[in-house]
Amino acid sequence: MIKFNQVYKRYPGGHEALRNLSFEIAEGEMVFLTGHSGAGKSTLLKLIAAIERPTSGSVVVKGQNIKSLKGGALPYLRRNLGLIFQDHKLLFDRNAFDNVMLPLQICGFDHRESAKRVRAALDKVGLLNREKANPIALSGGEQQRLCIARAIVNRPTILLADEPTGNLDTEYSGEIMNIFRSFHQVGVTLLVSTHDETILRQFPGRALALKHGELQP
Repeated sequence: MIKFNQVYKRYPGGHEALRNLSFEIAEGEMVFLTGHSGAGKSTLLKLIAAIERPTSGSVVVKGQNIKSLKGGALPYLRRNLGLIFQDHKLLFDRNAFDNVMLPLQICGFDHRESAKRVRAALDKVGLLNREKANPIALSGGEQQRLCIARAIVNRPTILLADEPTGNLDTEYSGEIMNIFRSFHQVGVTLLVSTHDETILRQFPGRALALKHGELQP
């Protein structure tokens, strides 16, 4: 499903964000990505989503080598991916329904089918009754759930989450992780970046630990 083979990522100026990473994530697996701030967790997720390309080595996602992908192939890869960012990237001039609708509009889905999918996604994260609310009117936990709804509306097979509970209290964190667990139970492959030790203790899944860009044994 996801395979890294001797992956290095260097940025202009010489900063080496990732160094000699090799690992595999099987289809349907739930994996936690851990490590200190600046360890390379966000960079690793961006490589999987082809937001960044490896400097050397190979990143293969669903049989496609990220480094050799042409621009026209990226939308097809990303239809399989759900992305949840640390900074939400919500559109604050649109309501919750329209925020979740956006990925389907970009992909050219029929409007009636899209509306059904949007309401199903909002219902899954407990926000169906807030579909007309703008993000500014939602709590931090609700904004994060809205991000999850937007990430899953196209029914991805892989879900990538970058510190999804980083700014939430314990109660909201538990709610978010229970949503992820429900996706895992129906076969979605999850890779969740976190520094929350409570989550690692409470939720089953393999951990990949990064330290200064290197995978720890």
